[in-house]
Amino acid sequence: MTAVLKFHGAAGCVTGACALLEVKGGRVLVDCGLFQGSKTLKELNYGAFPFHARDIDAVLLTHAHIDHSGLLPKLMRAGFDGPIYATAGTRDLCAVMLPDAGGIQEMEVEFLNRRNQRRGLPEVEPIYTARDGREVMAQFRAVQLGDLVEILPDLRARWWDAGHILGSASIEVKVDGADGGAPTRILFSGDLGPGGRDLAHDPDGPGGVDHVVMESTYGDVERGVVSTEDRRQVLAMELALAHAAGGPLLIPAFAVERTQELLVDLIDLMEKTEAPPGPIFLDSPLAIRATDVFLRHGHDGAGGNAFGSLRESRLLRFTESASESREIERVRGWHVIVAASGMCDAGRIRHHLKRLLWRPEATLLLVGYQAVGTLGSLLREGRRDVRIQGEAVRVRAAVREIDVYSGHADAPGLVRWVQARKPIGGKVFLVHGEPPNLQGLSRRLVSEGFSRQSVMVAELDQAYRLSATHAEPDKDEAAPRLARTAVSRLDWHNARSAFLSALNEKLSAADSDAERQRILETLQEGLLSGSSGGGAKSE
Repeated sequence: MTAVLKFHGAAGCVTGACALLEVKGGRVLVDCGLFQGSKTLKELNYGAFPFHARDIDAVLLTHAHIDHSGLLPKLMRAGFDGPIYATAGTRDLCAVMLPDAGGIQEMEVEFLNRRNQRRGLPEVEPIYTARDGREVMAQFRAVQLGDLVEILPDLRARWWDAGHILGSASIEVKVDGADGGAPTRILFSGDLGPGGRDLAHDPDGPGGVDHVVMESTYGDVERGVVSTEDRRQVLAMELALAHAAGGPLLIPAFAVERTQELLVDLIDLMEKTEAPPGPIFLDSPLAIRATDVFLRHGHDGAGGNAFGSLRESRLLRFTESASESREIERVRGWHVIVAASGMCDAGRIRHHLKRLLWRPEATLLLVGYQAVGTLGSLLREGRRDVRIQGEAVRVRAAVREIDVYSGHADAPGLVRWVQARKPIGGKVFLVHGEPPNLQGLSRRLVSEGFSRQSVMVAELDQAYRLSATHAEPDKDEAAPRLARTAVSRLDWHNARSAFLSALNEKLSAADSDAERQRILETLQEGLLSGSSGGGAKSE
């Protein structure tokens, strides 16, 4: 065997991308991302890495999204001092995203510790700070697409355009064979774009690889091709509906790529009066700084910049400071607020949700993927009561969703991409997807001619010993940090929130205070019975 491959994230779920590759010459990580979703899953961000950070020789980074890069500062704090290889676009985006992620963690922990003090609970520490996010940038090394880079004496890597976001790449890794034999070629897809977009390239990659580690975010979803005109018509309809409702439109958006594409379309529609014109507030310091990166790097094939309107439009207003963000509350009449995060789990979007969700004239428009257990996922599912920063909020606003801005390939697009990588001598490992999409893509690949033995759904902390044509489970692998069923499902925190929501509905619908009292006494009796040890009903 020439290498050991271990899946330490984005296995059985969409976030926390991290694969460890051990070869004779050392150890490298492919991505080191933040877990998002249920609280049980996010707690992995605070625990120790399932490897020694000081033993990692290098990191190969596919792209800048936080679920792929967000634990790099923690890795540095834990003792990693090696190089981080990435494209120039990814490096420049990380330079704004990682300090921002650290700053958000500091702010969130400060808020949480104030609550913990009132409750008599111990204080907690942030995973890392904004300063850590800045310091880790010294370890970045820029690479060019197509160049073969020596990472270790027996390992080289080449980056291929993945068409997902600015700077995104698939990474081809070549590991020297034993005793001078043929190398083993492993292709990590990273996140793959859908292709056919006016603001991004089509995904690319080499053929004739031995193993593929492949994302499956939309592995069982068919969207079809969406043209620029179709996309803008869908958005125009949503703008008209939100305007007719009489309140503002709030769009939670991923700060990188999704936000910039949305803004280009919003400005185009409003300036052509194909949608009701009004002020557009970009309320995300990260998205504002990321927009600067797009204005530097986002050139189209004709030498222009597809994002140039973001510099020129009078409709677009940047609210970078906290005081500027609070001033949006004073705005009356029709306006649009675009704020991060895209899954509604952090950042300024939560402030706007707290003040707008209860208003029936407001509209919330979801435009991106919502991982299981996130606030965005709960809102999409129709929850009428949610908790934001510990406060209960009644949902009266219209909650709508469109799926025309995805930066991910759908199922047919994923199948086309992996077919183009043939012949594949070994395995296709499916990662970065929820179970229905992982299983759906597996079935599709088998129906397209891949053998059942060649398609494998990776599990968290699972390890394989690789050669050019074989992948065998590593008998010495450590126990997983989470049970398989706990990785991608709602946890007890979500269950508690759902129970409290249902209880509030029940109490509100009761005919009298006496009936409400009876409901509460029944619940209390059940709790006491459950703690009595024997399980018998107490008298």
